[in-house]
Amino acid sequence: MASIHKAFEVDVPVDQVWAAVRDFGAVHRRLTPGLTVATQLEADARTVTFANGLVLKELLVSLDDSLRRLVYASVQGRATHHNASLQVLPEGSGSRIVWITDVLPNELEPFVRGLVEQGAAIMKQTLEEDAARTASA
Repeated sequence: MASIHKAFEVDVPVDQVWAAVRDFGAVHRRLTPGLTVATQLEADARTVTFANGLVLKELLVSLDDSLRRLVYASVQGRATHHNASLQVLPEGSGSRIVWITDVLPNELEPFVRGLVEQGAAIMKQTLEEDAARTASA
């Protein structure tokens, strides 16, 4: 099984980052706008539409406020298995986001890694811009 680990720092307080990450139905607005263009929330599932036209249904597996950890699984698409977690940790005055994705078949690893890399860059930019906008308001 391919396992993709992505950790990155965000110059935003941990509680602000966690508030955005835990908002399961707003990934297209609060975390990865431009990469994702719409999210439809239905109970513990979301349908996410990506800018490239890809549409995935993702189930909320776990949302743990004490650990600041969200786990989701994709149940549509080409993957026979897809499970991912996002955990937000304090890092100085900011945060560290740890994003781990496991996927099968292994041949999907380069495609999924590309989405994770692009998503992480957009997430960092979005969170930092939102924090700066909030601070100046």
